[in-house]
Amino acid sequence: MTTGEIFAGVMFLWAMFQQYFPPYIQKYSQKLVSFVYPYIQITFHEFSADRWKRSEDYVAIENYLTASSSTQAKRFKAEIIKDTQSVALSIDDQEEATDEFQGVKLWWASNKSTPKNQSISFYPVADEKRCYKLTFHKQYRDLIVGAYLNHVLKEGKAIAARNRQRKIYTNNQSQNWYGYKKTVWSYVPFEHPATFETLAMESKKKEEIVNDLTIFCKGKEYYSIIGKAWKRGYLLYGPPGTGKSSMIAAMANLLNYDIYDVELTSVKDNTELRKLLTQTTSKSIIVIEDIDCWHNLAGQRKKKEKEKEKEESKEKIIPKKGKESESESESKESNVTVSGLLNFIDVLWSACGEERLMVFTTSYVEKLDPALIRRGRMDNHIELSYCCFEAFKVLAKNYLDIDSHSLFPTIERLLEETNMTPADVAEHLMPKSITDINPETACLEDLIQALESAKELEGRVKAEKEAKEEEEGEEN
Repeated sequence: MTTGEIFAGVMFLWAMFQQYFPPYIQKYSQKLVSFVYPYIQITFHEFSADRWKRSEDYVAIENYLTASSSTQAKRFKAEIIKDTQSVALSIDDQEEATDEFQGVKLWWASNKSTPKNQSISFYPVADEKRCYKLTFHKQYRDLIVGAYLNHVLKEGKAIAARNRQRKIYTNNQSQNWYGYKKTVWSYVPFEHPATFETLAMESKKKEEIVNDLTIFCKGKEYYSIIGKAWKRGYLLYGPPGTGKSSMIAAMANLLNYDIYDVELTSVKDNTELRKLLTQTTSKSIIVIEDIDCWHNLAGQRKKKEKEKEKEESKEKIIPKKGKESESESESKESNVTVSGLLNFIDVLWSACGEERLMVFTTSYVEKLDPALIRRGRMDNHIELSYCCFEAFKVLAKNYLDIDSHSLFPTIERLLEETNMTPADVAEHLMPKSITDINPETACLEDLIQALESAKELEGRVKAEKEAKEEEEGEEN
């Protein structure tokens, strides 16, 4: 009989004893057993008591056991790593694995428990609790609790960093947070190819942004010294089509971070927002795009107050049934408030995790509450404007693989005279036909034609505006 079989038998007998003997007998028996049974057991639960966030220690242990050689385990869970031929193995539920550290043998067990009070449930997995249990001889307590566990956690995090597949997450509606296959975030692999080299903007501005991001990602000790949370906020603003989403992708690729794309209209209230954001991880970018479109920030508060006054004045006319249906529709709207978002940025943002960026994007910065975008919340304000000639040359290299052309001077002159977004310029640089003998020239000529049309349209609009202003002046 092996040591593992003896150990398993002892644990089975002990479990039966705990179930069928009264607590006062167990109390004295435990003291007796402690003299005879020389082993200590430490439990690492998958979730904390509030079950809001998965334990980082549990994940690190899982990674460590996945990579370590399990000489005694016979049942494994397998996961194929994307874009590789390798299979990641971890010990299955109710299975045991052995490890050795500085000549000391230890036992790891993966446990899954269900509630003792069984009840009929459509989602039984929601009530399951998982944990890892570590068992070792008590004479090695200091070694295991100190050096060994530090080694396990360090190696587990290093393994996660090596095998990490970056993801882009989006939040689910709260009714999908609980029950079978419960999840707060859904994700897909992040495979956006954008880099700062391919971004259509001035090289000087790109260099400034890259330097700022590089200093941030290497600034753990600096942020600790100055007493600030290791986080930074960015506000990206400019007309639609100026590359705000591409900028976020380039930031993620530069830093090797995940992206959490928050859809505020799917968040019911401030409590859900806190829960949602506390389940983000370090080395991530939390993004709220087009924040000016969010009803609580788009200058709608005064408008809503006026509408409320009008509705109250019509209250006697509105049928009761209609009022109920209206209140039901209002309850489905997001009740996240400006103060709730500010509270997260100021309080939870400082206390929850580290090495994260928060990015807001907007096409109309003037609509935003100044308190939301002040320095300290949005530390770096980056304006992304219309396409300049330097940005055009980047696009020409990306799309046509050319550094110069006889039509470049004409395009430079037109870009100085009219406004066109990088997205529109890029569209005209896309080859339109596979039969073109000289696709580069065809694309550049198409762009010149579009710029001239845009210039002519801007001229007409400007002339009409001036004429209207003159008419109003004469009437006054």
